[in-house]
Amino acid sequence: QVQLVESGGGLVQPGGSLRLSCVASGFTFREFSMNWFRQAPGSERVRVAGISPGGAATTYADSVKGRFTISRDNTKNTVYLQMNTLRPEDTAVYYCQTPFESTWGQGTQVTVSS
Repeated sequence: QVQLVESGGGLVQPGGSLRLSCVASGFTFREFSMNWFRQAPGSERVRVAGISPGGAATTYADSVKGRFTISRDNTKNTVYLQMNTLRPEDTAVYYCQTPFESTWGQGTQVTVSS
């Protein structure tokens, strides 16, 4: 059974930081790229970051470039999203995704508010 489980969301003040984690199971994690998406209320789900299977290549949406960092640990079947200098417009549900069977996690809420 393919499964992605996110954690690490929460409430943070503007300018603060959070690190999201996504633990994968049920497939050969190290062979697949991984992505983080987010969806704000009333908006489409959009990709914010992606990472290659070995971790050497990463991509970011312009809105998060320079503030967010995606990384992975293939020994732990885990992908991370380090989010710094958070803004209210970063408020959304964040989802982990893999192209393997187009699997999605359940999402974790991130709220940036004072």
